[in-house]
Amino acid sequence: MVTVEDVRRVALALPRTTEHVIHDRIKFRVGQIVYVAFSRDETTMGFGFPKEERAALVAAEPAKFFLPKPSELRLRWVESWLAALDQDEMAELVTDAWRMCVPKKVAASVDSLQS
Repeated sequence: MVTVEDVRRVALALPRTTEHVIHDRIKFRVGQIVYVAFSRDETTMGFGFPKEERAALVAAEPAKFFLPKPSELRLRWVESWLAALDQDEMAELVTDAWRMCVPKKVAASVDSLQS
């Protein structure tokens, strides 16, 4: 099972990431763009994800992923149950969400370190 601390280790290792607590929710962002946020009870994690791929992700694994509330459907966002994620999958989701927020040059610098 993935914990907030596991996500924190991954997120804070990514350049330009800052952690904030907003309305009792832990959020990770680059500048003003939130790319990962937890529910208040820390059982779910929302993360940046391409809108055009969201329905397929949820349909493929509905026990793991779900759509955000209707008011957030306009955003590039999807939700997941932390207990359903493994460490590698979480790290990939967090890193991919971060990539959506940073300049390509910054993302490429991390990609070169990981290869």
